[in-house]
Amino acid sequence: MEDTKAGKYLTFKLADEDYGISLLKVREIIGMMPITSVPRTPEFVKGVINLRGKVIPVTDLRLRFSMPEIDYTDRTCIIVVEVVGQETTVQMGIVVDAVTEVLPVKAEEIETAPEFGAKVDTRYILGMANMDGAVKILLDIDRVMTAEEIAELEKAA
Repeated sequence: MEDTKAGKYLTFKLADEDYGISLLKVREIIGMMPITSVPRTPEFVKGVINLRGKVIPVTDLRLRFSMPEIDYTDRTCIIVVEVVGQETTVQMGIVVDAVTEVLPVKAEEIETAPEFGAKVDTRYILGMANMDGAVKILLDIDRVMTAEEIAELEKAA
């Protein structure tokens, strides 16, 4: 197991599942704000926000992971993350049901993602953190949506 996966993770809820992304990827957490929709984008792309003069695309992680869409609540928020691509680094907002906490995750607590067969796409899963009897799905945010896909969205806006 690579030690590079160990570190601090921002954990959040999507449906009844716990997820985590490396704290090093997180730029900030903001409450829901008006999202301008962009025509001809995939359903999971909610649109763009203006964050202090910078246009940032926003993806609803529930829709990205084929979960049912829900109404946003006062706990719903946008996590602004930095996505590193082959040629560029871009910022993107991801909508989550609720942010829970920052947790230190040790390398020995991380297991590789299980293989579900060819029909299930697990390339965006960094690993599974088995902590205190609960499993948190650690995401490789660079693979949830590529920097190149995000750059295309920014051009469309």
